[in-house]
Formats: sequence, structure tokens, C-alpha cells
Amino acid sequence: MISPAATERARQLAADGVAFVTATVVRAQHPTSVQAGNVALVRSDGSIEGFVGGVCAEHSVRLYSMKVLEAGEPLLLRILPDAEHPAEEDDVTAGHELPDVEGAVTVQNPCLSGGAIEIFLEPVLPAPRVHVVGETPIAGAIHRIGGELGLELVMAGRGTPRPLPGDLALIVAAHGRDELAALRAGLEAGLPYIGLVASPKRGAALIDELREAGVADELVESIDVPAGLAIGAHTPGEIALSILASVVAVRRETGFVPASAPGPAPGPAPSLVVTTSPPADAPRFVVDPICGMTVAALPTTPSIEHDGETVYFCCERCRDSFAAQHGHAVASG
Repeated sequence: MISPAATERARQLAADGVAFVTATVVRAQHPTSVQAGNVALVRSDGSIEGFVGGVCAEHSVRLYSMKVLEAGEPLLLRILPDAEHPAEEDDVTAGHELPDVEGAVTVQNPCLSGGAIEIFLEPVLPAPRVHVVGETPIAGAIHRIGGELGLELVMAGRGTPRPLPGDLALIVAAHGRDELAALRAGLEAGLPYIGLVASPKRGAALIDELREAGVADELVESIDVPAGLAIGAHTPGEIALSILASVVAVRRETGFVPASAPGPAPGPAPSLVVTTSPPADAPRFVVDPICGMTVAALPTTPSIEHDGETVYFCCERCRDSFAAQHGHAVASG
């Protein structure tokens, strides 16, 4: 059962818009140090708050928590001792992943000395942020309907929006007020969806202005104008519905997963380039050369310098074995 402290911590992270995974032990086979009901919170930087097993089990929990955050879908992680299902000699899958079923994955843990562990990994993600520019009836209708779709509506009114990479969409419904600046902000942030509420004629004129300002054609062509699906909408509510339907379609078709709430918004990017690289705090995963387990390359992960590179290990035993094989001295303690 989750402790009051963990419950409060999870509430705080969710309120702050931080993406994390709730890892709950649902089965623990003796002998093992973890118990069913133990809960940990795993953040996108790989940090784990709570206890869900020893150091080697943590590596598997960390790895699959990152996958769960990326996919936005829960997963049942089964961790088995190597002796229960020995890996074949030609098994080159990092961490000895075994054939899985939908919604579950089974891995062999070469370090696990106790029984099997099953952990349910559930992502807790911030609501996708959608920026809306304008004080028009259409903007108001988008705000009212969007909340029912699980979106976080950021209303810019007549101001300049401050979207960031990791946000979902920007909808400009300002009817002529600072539309170019708003569209550029969305393009600079590389948002999956940018929509402009305008007639075809006025929309084409704005697109031409962006091209004349040096914005790349592929970026300009990504703007949805007139915004929304062609459903014959006339009223503000109907137009808002058509636009939000486009936003939902982009979200589902691209598999969009919202990023954690950002810090202070940076200034405009020097060029209109879509950012597709992973967040800076995402851990890098590597394979332990001794046991074949996938581990996160963190400052706290056992490691050693070899041939000018840092080699990471699941535990000190694997590190010491590697050191002995290659004639490295390892400091004790």
C-alpha cells in the first residue's frame, strides 16, 4: 500500500506538471527483499523515490519506466531470476527480455538472487498544453470544450503566446491581432499542431508574409488554415469542435506524449527548427558487458574507465569482474 508520504509526493509532482511513473509491487516471490504493496515513484531523469527491490531490480524498473513514459501506456513488468528461465547463448537482447504479451513484459535479472517480482508501472503525465490566442467567441468555445478532452488550455488573450517544445498545439483565433507573431512562436517551439482561424484568402496572405520573412516552406505548410476539420461548421461552438477534433487527431496519430511542465520560458529560438531530440534530463541506457543487463548511465551507477570510455555496470560485482579481466585496479569501499 502506498504510504501517506508517497501519496503526498505523487500529488505534489502531479500538481507541478511533472511526468512520473508509479511503480507498485503486485507480487513478490520469496525470498526477496521487497514486499507486495511497496510503491516507488520514477521520474523522467531516472531517479527513483521509494523501494521496489535491490539495485539490479531497480535497473529494470528504471528502464521500463522510461519506456512507459515515452509510450504513455501502463505496463506490467515481470522480473525473474536467471535460473528460472536461463537465457540462450545467442540471446543478445539487453536484459534478457523474454517474449511478452500485450500490456506485460518479462525480463530475466542476472543479479536477482531471490524470487520473481511483478511490478505495475503506471505513467502519470501532465495534461497536453494547448495555447489559444484571441479573445473571440471561438477562443472562448475552445476553452470550454477543451477541458472536457483532458487538455490544459493556456489562454494568451491578446498577448504573445509562450509555447515550448513538449506542448501539443497552438490555435490562433485572434482575427487579425498579432497573428504573425503568434504563429512564429508556435513554429519556433516545433508544436505538432498549429491552427489559424481565418478565411482561405486571409490565411493565404498570412502564409505568404511568413514566407517573405524567411520561414521555411515545410514549416509554413504545416500550419492548418483554415483551422479545423471540414464539417460545415458555422457557429463558434461548431468551429471550436472542428479545431479540437484536428488537435485530437494529431495527438493520437503521432502518439504524442506530453512533457513535464517546463521552467521559465526561454527567448525566441534563433531559427525556426523543430526540436525532436529527447529531453536533456532523459537518462542514457547502456548494456553491462558482463551480465548483459541494460542499465542507466547515471553518476550513481557503478562504472570504470576503459580505453578512454566510461563503462557502466549493474552492480559492483560485475564492475570488479570486468576490472579483473582487463587488469584495472578498483578502489575498495
